This record gives sequence, C-alpha cells and structure tokens, in this order.
Amino acid sequence: MTGHDRPSRRLALGLLGAVPLAAALTRTAEASARSSGAGRIPQALRPGGDYDRFLKNLADEDEFSGTVLVAYRGKTVLARAYGMADKEREVPNRIDTIYNLASTAKPFTGLAIIQLAQQGKLRLTAPLGTYLDGFSRSVADHVTIHHLLTHTSGLSNYAEGVDIKRVTSSVEEEIAFRKEMHRRAETTFTPGSGHAYSSLGFSILGEVVETLTGTYIHDYIAANIFAPAKMTSSKYYTRHDWLTDERIAHPYIYQRDGSRVDGVRNLDAGATINGGEGTNAARSWLGSGGGGGFSTAPDLVRFALALESGKLLRHNRAWTELYMGSKIPIPPRPGSTPPTGSDQGFSGYGATAHLVNDQRLFGHGGGIAGGNANWTIYRDSDWIGIILCNYDLDIQSIISREREAVFGSTS
Repeated sequence: MTGHDRPSRRLALGLLGAVPLAAALTRTAEASARSSGAGRIPQALRPGGDYDRFLKNLADEDEFSGTVLVAYRGKTVLARAYGMADKEREVPNRIDTIYNLASTAKPFTGLAIIQLAQQGKLRLTAPLGTYLDGFSRSVADHVTIHHLLTHTSGLSNYAEGVDIKRVTSSVEEEIAFRKEMHRRAETTFTPGSGHAYSSLGFSILGEVVETLTGTYIHDYIAANIFAPAKMTSSKYYTRHDWLTDERIAHPYIYQRDGSRVDGVRNLDAGATINGGEGTNAARSWLGSGGGGGFSTAPDLVRFALALESGKLLRHNRAWTELYMGSKIPIPPRPGSTPPTGSDQGFSGYGATAHLVNDQRLFGHGGGIAGGNANWTIYRDSDWIGIILCNYDLDIQSIISREREAVFGSTS
C-alpha cells in the first residue's frame, strides 16, 4: 500500500500469542549460535530490537496484519503474529497461521519443472509445443521451457480478454478455465530478447507438469515438495477450505473509503484498481502453477532447509545449484533507480536470485487483493526471512527493514 492509499481508520492491534513462543525459540537460537561459534544474535533481529519495534509500530497503526519469522541456521530468532486471521470469527493470526502465498508459490512450480528435467522427462531448451498442443505457432515453436522459467518468454502477465470476475466452483472447472486461458497466450516480444514478468507463463508450466505426470500440479507439489520437506500445513487449499478451516487467514481487501473487506466471503470485492472491481484470488477454486498455494512461516523455513540441503533434488548439488543460481539479469523497472555497486537483480528458475550487499539471495514475493507475502534465503549468511500478511500493504518497506537487520548482522 502506498502512502496515499493508506487507510483512514486506525485500529490498534496488539501482539497476539507471539511472545512466549518467540522468547523460547530465541533462547534456542542463541544457544545454537554460541555452540557454533557464531556469537550472539544481533540486537536488531532479537525480540525488542529495531525490526521487532518497526513491525509493532505498523501493527499498532493497523497497517500490518500477519506473521513474520526470522531464522538463523534453521533456528527461529524472531517470531511475531499480529492482527486477525478471521475477524468475523475472532480468530487471531498466530505463528503457524496458514496464508495464501500468491506468486510466492511460483518457486514450487519452478522446482517441479527442474525435478522433471533431472528425471529426463523434459528438456529446458525444448519449445513449449514439444509438450502441449493448441498454442499458436509463434508460441509453440519459439517459447521454450527456459524462457517460461525466467520470464523471458514474451508472454504478458495475464491472458488478454480473461474475465477477472469469473468464479470457478470445482477442480475440473478451474482446470478447464486455465487451459482455455493458456491458449490465448501470445508473445509481445521475441522470446529471449527481453524480460517481462508473466504469471501466465508459470500457469502454463503447471499444465506442462500435469501433462507429463498425469497428476494435477497441486497434487504433484504436495507429494514431491511439501511431503519430503515436511511442510505439513502447506497445500493448495480450495475456496471451501478457505471458508471453513480456521487455520487459514482471510484476505482483507483495502477499499477506497478506508474500509477492508473479507475477500473470501465477498467475491464481488476486488483490488482497489478499476474502481474497486479488480482481482480477487478467492474467485478461483484453487491455485495454479502461477501461484496461490498456501503455507505457514515455519513450513517455509522447512522448505528453505530442505532445498539448501539438496533433499528436494535427490541430494544432487549440481541440480540444486542449477535451480537456485542466477540466470537472467532483470532490468530496472521504468522510472526506478538502477541498483548500485554490487547489487544486481537476477531471475532464477521460478524465483529471484539476486546479488545484494555481496550476498546471494534466493526467494520470491507476491500479492493478492488483501494479502502480501515474501520469503528470502540469505544463502551466504544462513538467515531465512518470512513475511506473510493478510492486508494490502507496502511490503517492500518491511523487506527493506529485514534486509537492513540481516546485513547489519554480518558486518
């Protein structure tokens, strides 16, 4: 949320159920750091430190609702939960609350593709038409799997002419709608000659997984990523689950009048673009290869640890590095300030693989109407940062404060 979009109402929300757990986990992390010779946990990342106070101030101003977790070498250093997962039922957000990840789930799709490549079931350089039919010749013959993974396919973010208010009510209806949407894909530049973020491209990759495995993308990810990583609360939940499972946070969509609307219970409510009639992720029965999986902060730490250990790619370091390494430079957005010094933005295979402050960062962010998420693996300093929100907000400011605290700890 930008400054001019900030809600006019101010509802102070206290810390809900985070202090005892965070304190216990912090003691464990400090003991681990001492035994490893890493020294004590830096003050900026401890409970009561700069990052913690920054989050609490946002929550006190009703500008943050969600869960934040920072871990060092797999041990939780700071864990906080603010606000309500479901205001109607008076269910608070907790450390283990489940959130819609939006595009933050794209790395799962990318990893599924790399797993299939490792098994010899596809080639990254193969054109899309090798695996799927029904596409125009310009897409089928010239857009490769590599292009789709790195957002260099030339496909737009969303297919033209798609009804953003369409509501699907079953897995079968959702899959059929996606396939129809995929076949509308057309390139806006020569594949490989530019970079343009494309959720449509990743949704198509989800269909590639389904075609090659005979399994829905959400079931494939559950069996081949969530299960081996022991991500026991992660799943591509349906809208029915979202409505009935009290563990799942509802998205509260900010409206122009300063109010927030529960997007799951009000499917007509949308993002505040187009007069308040924009997108609403809950209109889809469940997520796709383009995003919409659900997870918790502790589960995302488990994913990071399983990924870095090589567990999700047959303990093969070469394939793990292929997945996590930097691939394509990401040009600065028009009007933005280009990175300076050693900071460089790169696309990986499903995630960003940036170089920041002379460190390798791997992760992804995403947003839906009424929700934002981001997770980052600081590969060279053993930190993991998770931010999960069920409000529209300026998540970049939180990411920046997280990085400032982490980088300060390594100086």
